[in-house]
Amino acid sequence: MQRLGKKPFKPDLRQLHALCEANYARMLRLFPDYETSNQRELLVGSASVRMEVMERCRYTTMFRLRQERGGSRWLDNLRIEVRAYHDASMLEVGMFQSHRRVAARYDYPNDKMFAQDEKYQQNRFLADWLEHCLVNGGLPLQVPTPPAGA
Repeated sequence: MQRLGKKPFKPDLRQLHALCEANYARMLRLFPDYETSNQRELLVGSASVRMEVMERCRYTTMFRLRQERGGSRWLDNLRIEVRAYHDASMLEVGMFQSHRRVAARYDYPNDKMFAQDEKYQQNRFLADWLEHCLVNGGLPLQVPTPPAGA
């Protein structure tokens, strides 16, 4: 639904790409051994943050990011899935909580009440959260590995 006299919303792709590139760099700082390890756990304040490799392909890697026991009703049980594009050095949100396949732009208002720039906002949240993990993250937690043959 377009209002008369109002220009349609256009996402700023340069801004989104710059954000995704910065997120890629942040993710590699938090999980530098993702190519040889399937998960990493960090203690960030009182929260446990888990980063898991879901899928590895030649040019992409899918990660599941989780935060639990954060002491905040807003960030407890945070779930984000991201895809790293290694050839482009970009990291993009694929799933945020339970929302999948977010479009680059939405008409407003819409049935799901997404913001016009929902995709950018989700990636901006990821940037802030990854930066929070970098600044406040403690040593990686030791994750027990099952014995061979178990």
